[in-house]
Amino acid sequence: MGDRAGHTQIPSVQRAFRLMEAVAAHDGGAPANELARRAELAPDTALELLRDLTRDGYLRRLDDGSFVLGDMPHGDHFAHDLAGLVRPALASLRDDLSAAAYLTFYEDGEIRIAEIVDSPQTPRVDLWVGFQDAGHATALGKCVLRELDDEARVEYLTRHTLADLTPRTVTHREELIRQLESSRPAPAVMDREEYDLGTVCIAVPVYGGGTVGSLGVSFRADRMYRTSRVRQSLLASADRVSRDVTFGA
Repeated sequence: MGDRAGHTQIPSVQRAFRLMEAVAAHDGGAPANELARRAELAPDTALELLRDLTRDGYLRRLDDGSFVLGDMPHGDHFAHDLAGLVRPALASLRDDLSAAAYLTFYEDGEIRIAEIVDSPQTPRVDLWVGFQDAGHATALGKCVLRELDDEARVEYLTRHTLADLTPRTVTHREELIRQLESSRPAPAVMDREEYDLGTVCIAVPVYGGGTVGSLGVSFRADRMYRTSRVRQSLLASADRVSRDVTFGA
């Protein structure tokens, strides 16, 4: 199920999250060494990330050298700004891979589609079964389920029937969990015609603050593609989306 190549982008995003949380905890700003200590990062690593976050506008450096949150959009307007924040990254991913791009988040115990970006040349998969009832059969859903802790995953699977959508769908809970666990070392998860015959999907995790989600693309099953290239493009886009969603919230 999973693509077992190395995983480099997501840990970098998680370290950036920790730094942002450390900055947010200091209303008047904090110096790099204090933020590194609070985020449990090596000083050099923290300083490099702080420079990147400042350059991208997520942080602002004061005259005394301390860091505060930048001028990205915050507060109640986030829900309205979400599409505007993530759509450019999804459009770039669509154009790069010539495939429809999808973003989901796990909210209130459900895996929900947040955005789909497609085109006449790269149509989305026919969502013939509601996505909330098909998490077990899609790369996007399985990617989220893999990232949940054991309690949350069991709770989700207890509430959802593993419907037999195609002859390839995994419908036994133990087998699904085994496949999810066996794919854990890899960043990418695949479904091979498990939701829709003739469609293959690949997805990687994204993180919006304390919320997990997934970013993926869909292909025709008869289309030739290089998994390594797809994975690389997905990880770069997931990094961008995670930062936009978390630091724009």
